[in-house]
Amino acid sequence: MSNSATMPFPVRIRTHLKLDPVLLLIVGALFFGGLVVLASASITVSDNAVSEPFYYVQRQLIAALLGALAATACVLVPMRAWQTLSPLMLLAGIALLCVVLVPGIGYEVNGATRWVRIGIMNLQVSEPARLCLLIYLAGYIVRQQKTLRERFVGFLRPMLVLSVSCVLLLQQPDFGAAIVLLATALVMLFVGGARIRDFALFFSLALVAMTALALTSAYRLKRLTGFLDPWADPYNSGFQLTQSLIAVGRGEWFGVGLGESVQKLFYLPEAHTDFVFAVYAEEFGLLGSLVMIGLFAALLWRVFQLALRASDSERYFEAYLAIGIGTWLGLQAFINIGVNMGILPTKGLTLPLISYGRSSLIITMAAIGLLLRIHHELKVDAAPVNRKRRKKQ
Repeated sequence: MSNSATMPFPVRIRTHLKLDPVLLLIVGALFFGGLVVLASASITVSDNAVSEPFYYVQRQLIAALLGALAATACVLVPMRAWQTLSPLMLLAGIALLCVVLVPGIGYEVNGATRWVRIGIMNLQVSEPARLCLLIYLAGYIVRQQKTLRERFVGFLRPMLVLSVSCVLLLQQPDFGAAIVLLATALVMLFVGGARIRDFALFFSLALVAMTALALTSAYRLKRLTGFLDPWADPYNSGFQLTQSLIAVGRGEWFGVGLGESVQKLFYLPEAHTDFVFAVYAEEFGLLGSLVMIGLFAALLWRVFQLALRASDSERYFEAYLAIGIGTWLGLQAFINIGVNMGILPTKGLTLPLISYGRSSLIITMAAIGLLLRIHHELKVDAAPVNRKRRKKQ
């Protein structure tokens, strides 16, 4: 820790924080390893676009600084305050999803209106909106536990809210973000005690709706058919996936070496964002890919262990929020890697802590800050119990 003169927070607050070293180690390994991967994947694109090889890395580092500030703020705010504010988080999340659709405010890139200009960067509103909605949902499950377990209306209320949120996301359009939000919410409600029949009914309806939406949209249908047989049209609808599969295949067991990827040289579109894992697999091979997947698995294990500890301590808001954050990060990583390997249709989702995406990185780090706060409060709660045990011994 640095001296108090260099920090804006009182010494008592800083020195008493009990952060999870294992979680910090896993997140640090993913982030700093991701910077190396991002530098390799983006160097050619950066040099061609702005004549600056590390342009995207520099912007990612600025986002990381902002994310660290957001995480610090989340660590310093008690979970009781987040639980009290959870109904307002719903309003904040819906407002963010609405404001981006207002003409003149939303910023369009590649035909999608997902961003709002704020100062030095464009904010992808689905990222903070998702975290806001997860905080709201964790609070709702705690407040309406009995209704959720016994009556259909207890399950219907949050589903209506989430349906509205998904409709707003689809207006951008952001099909991938809608799927992640809905799936994460269903997991949280299921763990929170929603009846199986209510869960199964809505899940079936959501599956039918998503399928109908995909089949009735020429753009999404083209993506779906391109995924099913990318080699049928390798220079058009199947171009991204075929180039990704070539990159993964070239990696073989040990990879071609850091910086030696060929597919990132304007063959693979979005090599530094959606398809950064393909570049990584090409340069580090199967063994390197297993290491990255193992780090994500370790992250999920740690987060879900935290949720179990919170539940055992009867801190149910914290438990449900940790489950939501863990599900979100795990599902997004699974989808991104699945897309890169050709087992899922293209969704336009970043790989958490790895891909270039400033909004994603900032909000992911803020979510990690919430997890660290949960760990801190559990440790503080456990301290008096441990002291009593030592005295008895």
